Amino acid sequence: MRIGIAQINPALGDFETNAEKILKNIKSARDRKCNLIIFPEAALLGYHPYDLLERPEFIQRQNKYLQKIMKAVPTSINVLLGVIQKNKSSRGKPYFNSAVLIQKGRKPRFFNKELLPTGDVFDEARFIEPGDLEKNYFNCGDCKFFLTICEDMWAWPMPDKTSPYSRNPLDDVKRKKIDFVINMSASPFFLGKDKLRHYMALQTAKHFKAPLIYVNLVGAQDEIIFDGRSFVIDTKGKKLLECQAFEEDLNVIDTDSYEAWSKPQPLHEVDLLHRSLVMGIRDFVNKLGLQKVHLGISGGIDSAIVACLAVDALGPQNVTLLAMPGPFSAEMSFDLAEKLAQNLQVKFLKAPINEAYESIVQTLSPVLDLEEKISVVHENVQSRLRGLFLMAYANKTNSLLLTTGNKSEYATGYATLYGDMCGGLAPLGDLLKHQVYELAEYYNQEQELIPANIITRPPTAELRPNQKDQDSLPAYNILDKAVQDLVEVCKTANKPVEKWLLKKLVQTEFKRWQAAPILKVSAHAFGRGRRYPLAQQAFKDF
Repeated sequence: MRIGIAQINPALGDFETNAEKILKNIKSARDRKCNLIIFPEAALLGYHPYDLLERPEFIQRQNKYLQKIMKAVPTSINVLLGVIQKNKSSRGKPYFNSAVLIQKGRKPRFFNKELLPTGDVFDEARFIEPGDLEKNYFNCGDCKFFLTICEDMWAWPMPDKTSPYSRNPLDDVKRKKIDFVINMSASPFFLGKDKLRHYMALQTAKHFKAPLIYVNLVGAQDEIIFDGRSFVIDTKGKKLLECQAFEEDLNVIDTDSYEAWSKPQPLHEVDLLHRSLVMGIRDFVNKLGLQKVHLGISGGIDSAIVACLAVDALGPQNVTLLAMPGPFSAEMSFDLAEKLAQNLQVKFLKAPINEAYESIVQTLSPVLDLEEKISVVHENVQSRLRGLFLMAYANKTNSLLLTTGNKSEYATGYATLYGDMCGGLAPLGDLLKHQVYELAEYYNQEQELIPANIITRPPTAELRPNQKDQDSLPAYNILDKAVQDLVEVCKTANKPVEKWLLKKLVQTEFKRWQAAPILKVSAHAFGRGRRYPLAQQAFKDF
């Protein structure tokens, strides 16, 4: 038989559009003589709905469109579709995370996810009742299948022999002879995730002594990015099929010959980073129903990279750059910002803050007894004026403000609340500083899109005379490693820079609680998946 693997990008709650996309893929798979088409986890409604599941009408609308799909499915093809199903029992959580097998003329059959993730960005157990994997065997055509949904295959011990689960539900399933294991997923991207997926899929394939079909969601929802890259592997781990990264794709595999329709090009880490962030910006903006974005352009590397990503995501006609020179801005900074805008062919506006800054300082001085010497008050007034200008532009033009801070800065609190942290989305908020520089090299590999001086000049906030980031922070190569070890890996703070950073993390957590949503590209990002308390004294002795 032929099996179609359809990784699609659903918009959360847009059931009509999602259903149209599903039916279009079903038709395309049927035209390619497929006997079965498999969609990702939660493909009809989008993933994850979180507390939308408090609204009964949300699932009622999903079911309305599920009925339409069932009626429209032709007799010549079977469909496996990810949905949320109501738990009809009076006990337990209100829903199951399910797959429904649609076969024309037969009663639909539902299979439920058993292992429910609760770590990092996940909180499925809040509304979802565990299923029973023992019931997930089925026949289709001439093949026998066993179905798992996402986390169901993730309880194997990691390569380091650790596991977050006390039991593996697959160990409890009575093994029968099958032709394929299926895993329908909505598995978020981070750098290195593909290797972990392949490892877990291989353990599952070996366990059942059958090839595994892995079908993953693609697209972005809020801060979470789904990379697609669905695949089929044999019991030795060889990839028989692989779908595109960060693109919708319908691929087909023949179960007799193991021939696939297409193969993607291999991608380097910086390519994956670039594609993930572009998709994250595009989907965040479009799924909000917006078209345009803007940002403050400083002549520094962070804002330059955000500008480049925004143009790739939405086109130059939908991006505006605002330069807001202040009393300590170098003329070079404005010139570099203007040159970048010309290279990107985007709208460029100049809005100096000098007069507004002098006026506010003059007003505040008698009240706050400000000295003539520049202090953090003077610095933050400048940053917050820029935030004021940028939010005013958002109000005037219905454009989304992109903020430009990176993870290294956010970790130390080296950012101004209600100033340069203003915005609706933080594309670089999960990137260490060296990754920002890697993206700059990526953009300049064929031509000097980003002016060279933006990359080579020392980073500076330009909020006081001759200011440099390294006046307040450790060297970025040292800081990046500490952020990676403390935030992403959660190692013990032993080195002086690590102890310094741990204190900063505790002191500035309140800022990150109020930050714009951050696109997640690492295993542990700031944002929804980080749940550190604000008022605590855990590390006061460091």
